[in-house]
Amino acid sequence: MIQETDAVVIGAGPVGLFQVFQLGLQGITAHLIDALPHAGGQCVELYGDKPIYDIPGIPVCTGRELADLLLQQIAPFKTQWHLNTLVSALTVQADGRLLVETSQGAQLLSRSVFVAAGVGAFVPRTLKVEGIERFSGTQVHYQHLPASADVAGRHVVVHGGDEPAVARAVELAEQGQASRVSLLHRRDAFQAADALLQRLQQLRDAGRLVVEAAQITGIETADDHLTALQVVDADGSTRALPLDLLVPVLGISPRLGPIADWGIAMDRKQLVVDTEAFRTSVPGIHAVGDINTYPGKRKLILCGFHEATLAAFGAAEALKGVKVALQYTTTSPRLHQLLGVASAPTVQT
Repeated sequence: MIQETDAVVIGAGPVGLFQVFQLGLQGITAHLIDALPHAGGQCVELYGDKPIYDIPGIPVCTGRELADLLLQQIAPFKTQWHLNTLVSALTVQADGRLLVETSQGAQLLSRSVFVAAGVGAFVPRTLKVEGIERFSGTQVHYQHLPASADVAGRHVVVHGGDEPAVARAVELAEQGQASRVSLLHRRDAFQAADALLQRLQQLRDAGRLVVEAAQITGIETADDHLTALQVVDADGSTRALPLDLLVPVLGISPRLGPIADWGIAMDRKQLVVDTEAFRTSVPGIHAVGDINTYPGKRKLILCGFHEATLAAFGAAEALKGVKVALQYTTTSPRLHQLLGVASAPTVQT
């Protein structure tokens, strides 16, 4: 079933979230698509707990805190979310509208599209183990276990050595539902914050979490189920590690994906835009943030916020067919209504 809309934003990183906000101020509700299962994009995945110092008016915040603030900012607008979703196709229709098709089967017929995909869709790095791909989505879940996953009484193996992997294993152990939680890494050493490593050690000492220092070499199956991993220990000995669920947390990598097939003018894998409304070579498609290029381009979050603002104004004028008057959130009753805040009373003199 095709859904008609005025705007689709591709990418839920900081710039994509601010794009939704600026469109909301223009009275335009957007559909928001991201490959990750949560908002924040690279900012949360790679810099979730690291400090950012160059956001105007915020002396310091982490990537996760910035994403949370932006989510609060777009809360008044009825954003339609499509997380854990890739754009599989984008085609221009005879009437000039844009048909966006997703990996989850959604079809969005939009009057405008905003590509805020950073350096591409962030997708999980996958295990290079023969035969394991057929269990993806059933017993193998990259980066995160879905909310629907039943871990009660089951052995869950988290695979990885960086902070996200440690955090997933600790979280599962603390929940106490799985019969066994193992953290599998090639060596018994992990890259994570001290507090998290201390908690890991506490859970190990209490017997609630087991660290397996080994590397995966293959899998074992029975009745079309994944039953065990074949692993090799540091001393070269091999063994089977039985399991019910595997959560590889091996990081993410950007993939430009089908963007290159959309017929948009590109320069070195970036979308060429004007600087009036950050329009691409395809009418109705704007590009903001790290995905675009133009003379003087700087890959900074605050620059992306500027681009999103002008893109929203440009799209609003194209959609409405008239010049959009500049209004200020400080004084505009219309913007106050859109934001769900009460206007300050007028002082009589």
